[in-house]
Amino acid sequence: MVADGQGNVLSVIQSLYKGFGAGVVPPGTGVVLHNRGAYFSTDPTHPNVFAPRKRPFHTLLANLVTRDGAPVLGYANMGGDGQAMFHVQVLTNLLDYGMEIQEAIERPRFMYGRLLPGDAADLFRLEGRVPVEVVDDLCQRGHNIRVVSEWFTQMGHGHGIAFDRGTLRGGADARADGIALGF
Repeated sequence: MVADGQGNVLSVIQSLYKGFGAGVVPPGTGVVLHNRGAYFSTDPTHPNVFAPRKRPFHTLLANLVTRDGAPVLGYANMGGDGQAMFHVQVLTNLLDYGMEIQEAIERPRFMYGRLLPGDAADLFRLEGRVPVEVVDDLCQRGHNIRVVSEWFTQMGHGHGIAFDRGTLRGGADARADGIALGF
């Protein structure tokens, strides 16, 4: 995220997608190419068939939130197929619960679905900071729960800038190596 004193905001995300992207480095560049089109299909009956004016499902979700035409938040979060879930969790913390940007990013996260081969389709991963009473209650309700580390790096890495009456407030994810820095 980048913002300046005039209210300009840039929300971006750097992503190669899977591990090393396309696994291609054009000679002499040192640049690894991405494979963001990995969700396209060559099957003509598939809804994501490669064709003109089609856009593949992907997880690049850098966003700007505005109110009355003015920015209130710039936020981006990487995290593979869980990225949309992580975005919703952080945006809910910010917009519905009124948290500061740093607190909203740091709150424990969950992820539903497969992450690794062999994972059950209905698996919920919860970060280890989720209270044990919540975990127990979810298990008693029949959910398939796996508690992971307290700051599970595969729960995404989010960074953002919130605008509050002329003040910029930055947040960076402890799950990654970023920093919120003003100058």
